[in-house]
Amino acid sequence: MFLTTLMGTLIFMISTIVMFLASLLSKKTMVDREKMSPFECGFDPKSHSRMPFSLRFFMIAIIFLIFDVEIALILPMIMTIKYSNLMVWTYSTLFFIFILLVGLYHEWNQGALEWSE
Repeated sequence: MFLTTLMGTLIFMISTIVMFLASLLSKKTMVDREKMSPFECGFDPKSHSRMPFSLRFFMIAIIFLIFDVEIALILPMIMTIKYSNLMVWTYSTLFFIFILLVGLYHEWNQGALEWSE
């Protein structure tokens, strides 16, 4: 019992000393506002939090999510080609890709893919 307590105390003291020395000898002692502040989508965390949000960031995120889900739906289609009727598989795949292309054309036509005006 005594030996366990002694070892626990010794380990705690050594780890405390090592952490204290590491913080003293660290090169990151200069306080820099840019390095010490969290980076979140290019917004300044010190400014007003209710400033207007650009809708372009939102649209690009939605387009990314749509194409991310689309990849998750297309990959199983490739795996099921040898287990299904080839004509039904071809029509369903072409219909799915057609819907995606119509959506992409609509986004392009609305100007959601134009980053600068």
